[in-house]
Amino acid sequence: MLIVDDNEELLIAYDIFLAPHFGSIRTLSNPNALPSVLNEAEFDVILLDMNFSAGIQTGNEGFYWMKRILASGSDASIILLTAYGDIELAIRAIREGATDFILKSWDREKILSTILSAWQLSRSRKQIRNLQWKQKHLIERESMHFDFSPSRSANMKDLLRTAGKVAPTDAGILILGENGTGKEVLAREIHRMSLRRSEIFVSIDLGALTETLFESELFGYEKGAFTGAESDKEGRIEVASGGTLFLDEIGNLPLSLQSKLLSVIEKREVVRVGSRHPVPVDIRLICATNANLYQLCEEGRFREDLLYRINSIQLELPPLRERREDIPLLIRYYLDKFAAQYNKQGLKISNLAVMQLVKYPWRGNIRELRNLMEKAVLLSDENTLRPADFSPYPGTARVLEKENLNLEKNEKGLITRALEKNRFNKKRAAEELGVNRTTLYNKIRKYGIEPV
Repeated sequence: MLIVDDNEELLIAYDIFLAPHFGSIRTLSNPNALPSVLNEAEFDVILLDMNFSAGIQTGNEGFYWMKRILASGSDASIILLTAYGDIELAIRAIREGATDFILKSWDREKILSTILSAWQLSRSRKQIRNLQWKQKHLIERESMHFDFSPSRSANMKDLLRTAGKVAPTDAGILILGENGTGKEVLAREIHRMSLRRSEIFVSIDLGALTETLFESELFGYEKGAFTGAESDKEGRIEVASGGTLFLDEIGNLPLSLQSKLLSVIEKREVVRVGSRHPVPVDIRLICATNANLYQLCEEGRFREDLLYRINSIQLELPPLRERREDIPLLIRYYLDKFAAQYNKQGLKISNLAVMQLVKYPWRGNIRELRNLMEKAVLLSDENTLRPADFSPYPGTARVLEKENLNLEKNEKGLITRALEKNRFNKKRAAEELGVNRTTLYNKIRKYGIEPV
């Protein structure tokens, strides 16, 4: 606590009276020292007199110093010390930022209760600020696990260009794509580019919920709504208010709940299970699916009106096999990422391994590639990842075994393999290939083969 008053006797009296309730009390008789004192320490409560100059009762000095305290960014609750004639001024000061006022009488109970209430308010402000800080960093940290990977393919560049145009709006977006293509990653990237980027991103995988949990997870419930509902619980829609709600596998939402979701979108309010009172919500909705929603509409399993509400903009992520030019970029991107994560800086991957992985069908798309790279980095014993580091994984070995070693059909790959096998000893590599060193040198220059 900081007490600022030109009456030395009053300062001593307050110090003695409040000492049992505050761990630290500082008194100040000259307000001109306030700026330096505020820089030195952080206060929960500041008691501030309204008049300091003899014969002056305007309260202007109190207003001046109150504004200086507020401008300093302090979270302290300001309580004004006033005489009876200053009450109107004190009320005005409250409108301008003070927390409360205390009359210069000696009502111990009233003084203590006012100060402790102000202290609690100050602590609450700091807790809120701390929670906001934690939320901000949680959002940033969460985004780090869903970082958007690089791309040079034309279809991905077109998709990202469209996403960038619609991100600052609140238009409903439907993301289509096979499993593992990065639908949630794209949704988070859109959120990051949106005007809601500082707010929460809430993701819910509707394909992972049992039918009995759909309603309570999405819409929340009131205490006593069903057996086990021992307290009120916000649904994901409420939690996402102000930010972005991402519904993955929207095609799995039961038909009985589709009308309820449609009502939330249209009315911008949600009604918890067991309640009749709507709660206003403000969400930006992004949905995703690998199902054909138009076919589900024809089969009567998905509401056509809901489809049109969630589908203002449709973005379709191509499978990895249709953007093979991105595979070398992704390989090196995840290699650097996991090498840093597992403290294996300097880890490389051979050109031959990259060439062979590009040919792999990647039915699990980017998710499969990411997992494969993580395992290879984690289990690596040498400084360079080679084809053998990927072969133990299902499917990959069969692809690698198909590598054609005929010189005419796959000359670059064969030369690279021979060089790597012989640790780039060109003499031994040339002998194994059955060519002279001059021919090998010419081929190395032609294909731009370098040690990695």
